[in-house]
Amino acid sequence: MPTELVFRDDAYAQEVTARVVAAAPEGVVLDRTNFYARAGGQPGDAGVLRWAGGEMAVADTLKGADDTVLHVPAPGAALPPISAEVTAALDWARRHRLMRMHTSMHLLCSLIPGAGVTGGQVGADKSRLDFDLPDPPTKESLTEALNALVAADHPVGELWISEEELDANPGLVRTLSVQPPRGSGRIRLVRIGGEDAPVDLQPCGGTHVRRTGEIGRVEVAKIENKGKANRRVTLVLAGE
Repeated sequence: MPTELVFRDDAYAQEVTARVVAAAPEGVVLDRTNFYARAGGQPGDAGVLRWAGGEMAVADTLKGADDTVLHVPAPGAALPPISAEVTAALDWARRHRLMRMHTSMHLLCSLIPGAGVTGGQVGADKSRLDFDLPDPPTKESLTEALNALVAADHPVGELWISEEELDANPGLVRTLSVQPPRGSGRIRLVRIGGEDAPVDLQPCGGTHVRRTGEIGRVEVAKIENKGKANRRVTLVLAGE
């Protein structure tokens, strides 16, 4: 049975109650979870599972077989009993930083239109995007433009389209090496800004803040040359 992804509807659910479906050293499967499984450049969540008489520190979260989610126990952690009711509690400070970072990366994409994304990684301390871009803007100009978008406090939302609609609008996909997962018949888009003229609109399965103002000040720390036309842009949350 697939794990119900609570974070898909509510990325701010810091704790949820769930039932243990399976428990093994490689991971604990719950019937529902607020933990994001590592994918699309976003790390898996960490936190803790608590039940009557025990708790298990979650070191990582991964995708399991048959659309399940594996909560990976920290070394030496006890496993919860099968069918036990648990409280799944996120390391919220870390998750929220990842949400702020991920949304800022979408804003960065909006500032470099037309350039394909050749790679990327969301991180709590720093994040990066690689662009197929021979002549990038300066880090100072990108930093200024990013913080203008943050200060505008644009709403962040989602919508779903069919796979056929995505095929008819291939420009929505910015990544050159990774394509949105298919097979379910629909694709999730993350939209920043209004419906009529969004700041950014592209497929994404990750977690994001509700409004850009929640990101806080962000800075382009460096722009590196990683090949003939490959430029790596590194972002940090300023003053933290």
